Amino acid sequence: MVLHKKTVSFVALFLLLLVISSNYVLYHSSFGLHSLPGDFNGVVVGSIIDLSLVAPLLFLAWQRKFSLKYFIVLMATGLIAARFIIPSEYFASFQSVMWLGVGIEGLLILFELSLLFMLVKNVPPILRRIRSSSLPLLFSFSHAINEKFPKQPFIHVLCSEMLMFYYAFGTWKKQPSTEGNTFTLYKRSSFITFQIMIIHAIVIETLGLHWLLHNTSIILSIVLLILNIYSIVFFIGDIQGLRLNPLRVEDDCIYISFGLAKRMEISFKDIEEIVEDTHILQQKIPSTTIEFIARDFEKVYPDLLLILKSPIEATLFMGIKKKYQQVAIRVDDPHVFKKIVKERLEKAKQGEFI
Repeated sequence: MVLHKKTVSFVALFLLLLVISSNYVLYHSSFGLHSLPGDFNGVVVGSIIDLSLVAPLLFLAWQRKFSLKYFIVLMATGLIAARFIIPSEYFASFQSVMWLGVGIEGLLILFELSLLFMLVKNVPPILRRIRSSSLPLLFSFSHAINEKFPKQPFIHVLCSEMLMFYYAFGTWKKQPSTEGNTFTLYKRSSFITFQIMIIHAIVIETLGLHWLLHNTSIILSIVLLILNIYSIVFFIGDIQGLRLNPLRVEDDCIYISFGLAKRMEISFKDIEEIVEDTHILQQKIPSTTIEFIARDFEKVYPDLLLILKSPIEATLFMGIKKKYQQVAIRVDDPHVFKKIVKERLEKAKQGEFI
């Protein structure tokens, strides 16, 4: 089943690239232009259908994320993209199609701006909710946002970006928790050193590419500069998020995060069993497993594997939600961690936390 889903995603991505590239080649190559018939309106209509209907459906199949709102956004984007792919002399009779896409995008932007206004309006109660919580910020902030905006992906993405900038620039005077029920995930590896090396590489690449491209393509150089600056901010925020949010074991729940990339709340009553067998832990981890493991240049394995009674939702990069059946964890003090988890799990089975 997993192989089948991966195959479908790969085929959808291949067809998506084929649709976009073939339409581009049709209008921007001598071979394509010579292939156009005298009455090219039918070909233009076919390209508009490809870009506004076929390409969005293939994109959704590739991402395996089907949403009417998402499809409308992609369809409007395809209508606008058609204007840039199809030369103006061929597109002249279809200008209203582009303006339809612009209109849809405009309405969606107004809707998102209204959500942004609601977010700003609710900032004071959200901050009060965060301050009154004893949970790590990554989780208390998420809880506060979910209470106010439970089904607004745009707000969740925006808040995820806010967390990134907060950890990148606003946490340098903060110290990580050293309580007995907290466990770091990165000190047995060179993960943070590896992240810093990546930041240095991006800085060097940014300087070199920007200098090379500045005289040939100013737009491309600016786009790459913005993307590289964003990547640097993300890696800095990710390092700070990892340092300041160690795994926390409460009486009834485990709060675990790995920087800004992923986080998860695991109730002990939802854990079916704990796997410690080295042979099992060193086998290939299936795609239904989420890993909280600091990896660098050496191959490492989890200290334990939590088998869940049913899939539990995890929050990934940019607020994306996905459910997992198993959780692989590697901490810096595995013996104490295993002992505490087993004790809490035993109490949960006896009904003490239910």
